[in-house]
Amino acid sequence: MPALSTGSGNDTGLYELLASLPTQLQSHVNSQEDLTFLRDMFGEKSLHSLVKIHEKLQQYERQSPTPILQNAATLADDLTEDLHNMPMNSEIRELVKLLSQPHLKGATIRRDECTGAIVVARIMRGGAADRSGLIHVGDELREVNGIVVDDKRPEEIIQILAQSQGAITFKIIPGIKEETPAKESKMFVRTLFDYDPNEDKAIPCKEAGLSFKKGDILQIVSQDDATWWQAKRECDANLRAGLIPSKQFQERRFALRRPVAFVQPQRNSNRRSSGLRRSFRLSRKDRKTNKSMYECKRSEQYDTADVPTYEEVVSYQHQPNEKYRLVVLVGPSGIGLNELKRKLLISDSQHYGVTVPHTTRPKRSQETDGVEYHFISKHLFETDVQNNKFIEHGEYKGNLYGTSIDSIRFVLAKNKVCLLDVQCPTIKHLRTLEFKPYVIFIKPPSFERLRETRKNAKIISNKDDKGSAKPFTEEDLQEMIKCAELIESQNSHLFDKILVNDDLSIAYKELKTTLDHLETNPFWIPVNWLHS
Repeated sequence: MPALSTGSGNDTGLYELLASLPTQLQSHVNSQEDLTFLRDMFGEKSLHSLVKIHEKLQQYERQSPTPILQNAATLADDLTEDLHNMPMNSEIRELVKLLSQPHLKGATIRRDECTGAIVVARIMRGGAADRSGLIHVGDELREVNGIVVDDKRPEEIIQILAQSQGAITFKIIPGIKEETPAKESKMFVRTLFDYDPNEDKAIPCKEAGLSFKKGDILQIVSQDDATWWQAKRECDANLRAGLIPSKQFQERRFALRRPVAFVQPQRNSNRRSSGLRRSFRLSRKDRKTNKSMYECKRSEQYDTADVPTYEEVVSYQHQPNEKYRLVVLVGPSGIGLNELKRKLLISDSQHYGVTVPHTTRPKRSQETDGVEYHFISKHLFETDVQNNKFIEHGEYKGNLYGTSIDSIRFVLAKNKVCLLDVQCPTIKHLRTLEFKPYVIFIKPPSFERLRETRKNAKIISNKDDKGSAKPFTEEDLQEMIKCAELIESQNSHLFDKILVNDDLSIAYKELKTTLDHLETNPFWIPVNWLHS
């Protein structure tokens, strides 16, 4: 039977060959029906296309192709990461296995796809090789401690290094490319997620990875690799840097993993909610409000969802001639946030202050304008809303309520620390150089501890118009924990501190100590605040 491939790469010859096969096989066919079947089969366009593809692949393989891009390993890592986020089937598993083979994975050392030599892929800043100045990216590695490594895989060489003790000797051939000495970056970032290189399937070398926890401050010493930065912890005695995923790479990974937006369930209408409403409790007697009626200032700039990875920061310390930083407290209803604020006010009313809300509700006989509320007309309130003067506002029982930006400025202008509690979406609008907010999340303890500490406490109920206080129920406690988990999962990258209110007196002391340090010690703030 004739071969299907002529080896000439001539498309016309291939088609003629396929077309002639039925005639050549005619003597072996017993019926006209079989002959018709053969003609239909060998004349099928899809068969012609498949054979053509096969020939092209054979030709390409004979050319011993090399990667078109230098970062082919990075592309393989990206594709592997994408595949891990897809529903697995046999084909995807096979492709992931292929992409995970050593010859496709980048490393601190790697095999050159063209020459087959083991070459230095990157130099870790601050490490022994970097400090010696004797090894450079592109150098060819021939021996390690007298062991020839020409025929070894990068993983085997790393194992040799791991088992070596004392001095390590290398025999290398310098690379042709001259490297310009790189200056160590002074860029610092706050990490907004936890990272463990041992759990990262894409990292070129797990041993070279740097683990960190959310909130750690890292110094980025190299961004030469667009996918893997080199970093070290701020003030870390270890001079050698470690690999971390770059901002762009990690954002892409998080975006692929991002679930469908979560819609917060409707709260029980007979219970008071958290958020802006607590800001009113220290300055008014009326408690007939509900958070669901309020919303924060909106704009396209802030409504766009961001992917928290790293935030570039600079060291900042409060100066005697500067206004104090805004202190923002967030937490679920019933956590004791209002009580903590009250304790701070009682401790030093000349140092701490709260905002006075605005409302269109008629002033009552026992109220004073500017104390419990700023009482204004509905027309003026709506005009201020249009002019973006409120950070939060809403309507309840036909009356408008809101907290203005000027009310914050008023407290700060009196050289006081402004204590403000808002809904989490509002925090983004306050993150400016003017306010430099320090955000503290007040978190509940375990359910058992919560039940024990709240057994004699009460929560405000809107079940009737009296806004009476009722004992906590099991449902209230479960809702508090669930709400706290939701707040933390969606907004933890905005928090500067998480404080667990296990015991009110202990939590207050910790809060007071934190605020004292805030005025005397240096802190890290976003670098863009300095340019806002």
